[in-house]
Amino acid sequence: MQVSHTRPVVSASFDDPNLVSAGGLVPVLALAEKSGLRSLADQWVTVPTDKGANAGLKIASLVGGMVAGADSIDDMALLRHGGMGKLFDRGYAPSTLGSFLRSFTFGHVRQLEAVATRFLHGLAGHTPVVKGLEDYALVDVDDTIVEVHGYQKQGSGYGYSGVRGLNAVLATVSTDEAAPVIVGSRLRKGSTGSPRGAAKLITDTLGAVARLRSCEAQAGPVLLRADSAYCNQKVVASALAAGAAVSITARADKRVKAAISTIDESAWTKIEYPNSVYDEDSGHWISEAEVAEVPFTAFTSRKKAEHVVGRLVVRRIPELNKPAPKDQGSLFQTHRFHPVFTTSGLNTVAADKTHRAHAVIEQINSDLKNSALAHLPSGDFAANSAWLTAAVMAFNLTRAAATLTGKELAKATTPTIRQKLINIPARIATSARKIRLHLPQNWPWETAWTTLFDAARGPTAAATA
Repeated sequence: MQVSHTRPVVSASFDDPNLVSAGGLVPVLALAEKSGLRSLADQWVTVPTDKGANAGLKIASLVGGMVAGADSIDDMALLRHGGMGKLFDRGYAPSTLGSFLRSFTFGHVRQLEAVATRFLHGLAGHTPVVKGLEDYALVDVDDTIVEVHGYQKQGSGYGYSGVRGLNAVLATVSTDEAAPVIVGSRLRKGSTGSPRGAAKLITDTLGAVARLRSCEAQAGPVLLRADSAYCNQKVVASALAAGAAVSITARADKRVKAAISTIDESAWTKIEYPNSVYDEDSGHWISEAEVAEVPFTAFTSRKKAEHVVGRLVVRRIPELNKPAPKDQGSLFQTHRFHPVFTTSGLNTVAADKTHRAHAVIEQINSDLKNSALAHLPSGDFAANSAWLTAAVMAFNLTRAAATLTGKELAKATTPTIRQKLINIPARIATSARKIRLHLPQNWPWETAWTTLFDAARGPTAAATA
């Protein structure tokens, strides 16, 4: 492709009052309205003074701007270009939205988190965003450092990543049929350790998952997955108290190593793993990775009532980082062991495979950092906490909108959904006091966009119909 020589572009002017750059915001914000975003924020968020007036419209503006690609307060100016004023009421200026965020306190952030939980419930009532939740739910918890610069960011510090930032912990839920959505989030000081406050977040998250299920009494199991940073008694106890099983990477301390040493050599089973080959004749995998399990009681250093009975599911692979010299054979093969403490009823192979899928939450962290969480725009900690919660709602809204278009985009990342469904130029035509959008001819994802548009404007649909 090259610039046309037969019809060269000789000028450009920004003068069209009927053109918008994000036509996909129309069905997406219609879905947000139908799912109760504005009304919930008006009901629950009580930021004082005139800066907190019309909280519902301001929250909807922040979420809409994030859906369209805003990752800073200044970027919210994209809500006020061209014909946006004809499509949407009350598109607030960035300065107004910034003042609104800076008026938040910790209590107001908790109010906004309540809105986010209820908003996800509303999305689940109109889209299949949590399809399959009744059968089996996988809850993942992890934290990430959002890098910041300068010393004016309240609460910033150096954490485990070695960079200055703030610590954001997320809890997601996914099913066999639906991609992860974010159920809980917290922003913490940059120097905070991963497990701090995690037990409370897990309790809130599992409670939200229970409410998302239409019939909890007949629902299937819930499994909480986490890495070794969350392997402590409070986290496990909070999950078990909420009725969930756990699958948490165990720290390789003396007790864990002693338990692994008791596994008989004949108990190891080869599994599907990178570079493995399936032998159809024998019905087994030819693989260097193997798994086995052993009964294990965790947290025995605490009082007996706090002991947790489960099992260690251990994966071992050959140690290749320290090969023996070429002229010196090894007396025995050494392995690296990866133990997981679990209380689930899955068999050994399935438990290991299911736990490895916990890595999916890293994709959510990356997705947010490539979108609204690319920056934490304020120097005020509470404002940044509110920004994180709004980013979570924007993520869930984007994913819910994509699920209405079919399977192709149901598990796509936010940038992909934004490119194909949101940031589409549209021209506004007005006739008989009605607005019609004219979008680009031969748009490759026209069918998906039209399906979303019709579904967002149509009557209420059951989530899992």
